[in-house]
Amino acid sequence: MKLILLLSALFLFSCSDENEQADYYPAFSQTSLNTDNIYIFAVHPLHNPQRLFAVFGPMMDYLSNNIPNARFQLEASRNYAAYDKKLYSGRFHFSLPNPFQTINAIDKGYQVFAKMGDDDNFRGIILVRKDSGIEEVTDLKGKSVSYPAPTALAATIMPQYYLQIHGVDVMVDLDNQYVGSQESSIMHVFLKQTVAASTWPPPWKALIKERPELAEQLEIKWQTAPLINNGLVARKDIDPVLVQQVKELLIHLHEHAEGRKILQRMELSQFESADNNSYQIVRDFIALFSRQVITLYTIELLEKLLWQLA
Repeated sequence: MKLILLLSALFLFSCSDENEQADYYPAFSQTSLNTDNIYIFAVHPLHNPQRLFAVFGPMMDYLSNNIPNARFQLEASRNYAAYDKKLYSGRFHFSLPNPFQTINAIDKGYQVFAKMGDDDNFRGIILVRKDSGIEEVTDLKGKSVSYPAPTALAATIMPQYYLQIHGVDVMVDLDNQYVGSQESSIMHVFLKQTVAASTWPPPWKALIKERPELAEQLEIKWQTAPLINNGLVARKDIDPVLVQQVKELLIHLHEHAEGRKILQRMELSQFESADNNSYQIVRDFIALFSRQVITLYTIELLEKLLWQLA
């Protein structure tokens, strides 16, 4: 029964995401680039594609301008499913996946060379309307909750674990709606399409700067404990000299004005050095989640279905 509910929610997520992105048509390449000096650098759907290019485009320009004979091309994906499919097939030369995608990428031929700093920001937050009357976690039973995607770690998996250990059977008691992006999850509760919305701090902070009315009408009701932040990975066949050049440029961004301006767009203070072992904590958490909320087998089945829907 839980699997049926989850797959039904996934179908709704796929449809709603398709509708949400209808007004914006970024260029998505279909085949790998064969030009030696062009490197595809993909970012998982932290934001909708238009915002993603605005936030991370300057970082691509910075890398291209500071590494001789290399040009970095940012690639966005229309949803988590499309990104996962391309990441796990090895399409990207470099990528910024979430921690759950990072451990999967390690198993698919990538290596971690750095990560986003500010681990304390990598936590889930659950928003409700201030006039909702929701006070206890158990008040959500029988209600709808919006999330970006089933495989969003901070914005979905960690909040679902929080709700589970605080008295809500996530896969039975809730109407889980996977709506395609962080912004869409937030807007669903603002527009009263759901009773609660799950996201994580950076997109929430960025969105309320543009739309202060959201902060006036919504509140962070609960937040999870933090985990490790998003990883930076490179395909194992990429020249180690190039990987080191990218790493050095990124982990020193916070030391100069141009770099701090790039980081500010991401709501980030700095990048940090990391390796594959840094993400063992994520494997441990996923194992815990699989015991408490949903079996890892179901997550794997979910990924396969996401690929088919992408």
